[in-house]
Amino acid sequence: MVWQIAARDLLTTLRDRRTLSATILMPLILIPLFTLGLPLLMGNLIGGQQQARQQLGVVGTLPEGLRRALTTDETLPDGTVTRAGVDLVPVTDPLKAVRDGTVEAAIQPGGPLPARAGDGTGTLKLYAKLSNLRARSGAFGKVQDVVDGYNRQLATARLGTLGLGADTLEPVRIQPVDASSAQEQRSGQLAFLIPMLMMQFILAGALATALDATAGEKERGTLESLLVAPVRRAEVVTGKLLATATTALTSAAFSVMGFLLSGLIMRAYQSANPGNVATFTQAMGGQLTLSAAGVLTLLGVAATTALLISSLLILVGIYARSFKEAQTYVAPINLLVVLPAVTLQFADFLNASAALYATPLIGGMLSILDTVKGSGEPAYAALAVAGNLAGTAMFSLLALRSFGREEVIFRN
Repeated sequence: MVWQIAARDLLTTLRDRRTLSATILMPLILIPLFTLGLPLLMGNLIGGQQQARQQLGVVGTLPEGLRRALTTDETLPDGTVTRAGVDLVPVTDPLKAVRDGTVEAAIQPGGPLPARAGDGTGTLKLYAKLSNLRARSGAFGKVQDVVDGYNRQLATARLGTLGLGADTLEPVRIQPVDASSAQEQRSGQLAFLIPMLMMQFILAGALATALDATAGEKERGTLESLLVAPVRRAEVVTGKLLATATTALTSAAFSVMGFLLSGLIMRAYQSANPGNVATFTQAMGGQLTLSAAGVLTLLGVAATTALLISSLLILVGIYARSFKEAQTYVAPINLLVVLPAVTLQFADFLNASAALYATPLIGGMLSILDTVKGSGEPAYAALAVAGNLAGTAMFSLLALRSFGREEVIFRN
């Protein structure tokens, strides 16, 4: 009887093409779009700023060497421009010119700038909208790099007159060594999006089935006929939970497929574009390359999360008088999923304890993030699964209690 009830609710869901699109097509389209398209867009924008010439306002006069360094393009041996220079534009009011968009940035010497190291220190004011990412990655960043190089050039020239080399300026040199595992490096800085998107698609997959099987049936008047049939209330709840979890699990499976597809596309793009933009995209977006144990962990956490969310939605749906009222009650559940997922971008600052991993939903998000980064512990993954199952049992018992109360079933 449980399977008959589940099949009945699933058949209703399958008749709705929009639900099928949200369950199957959306994860396969949106996940690569977010995890690959967003970093690719950012990489192209920032790389494009480096390869484009911006207008730089200038007040007063600059040393000839500095002017030449600012306007000269940096190129590879094959002529490819890696960092374009800037076009110098005379301005009288640098602050006004930057604010009204006449120039992207402006420089103003605070006095005569030395043309040789050791002849004093000059101040060069650099005007830019520091909260503007385009300005910081464009003219502002270029001026900083050029001035640093110009200062080093002057200091090196002065040291040469004393018989000293450029190494004198840097007696101790730092060589960064990335201690991250290969999986952590591949996961990228936007890895926190993976748990959030998975949870969102699990919720979206379960939502339509859960609300239609509870509040929708109550509104259509078909729930009463089901309850007077020779079937136990526990079987009704179990069947509806099974149907809802099936659609949620389907969405979760296609979410994992979407992430794996993103990893394959990223790898192909990295091979075809080994330049700076591809490197930036790799660092931001990463690749989801999991071992067999990682895939099993991901599926296990996703499965129990689907059960948890499905049981919660059934509990909310049976309490509502109508489908529209149920949608109102479900709105806070979206926040319950989104807010913890967004905070995962600061997960490196968390001292995650066993209690946090045992917390329903949150522990699952942490476990997914750990798995993606290759730092997952089987014990913590087991705690996350157990926490989700405990939450599922609690919500299922509450839903069963609601199904046994006539004032809830006939509440309309």
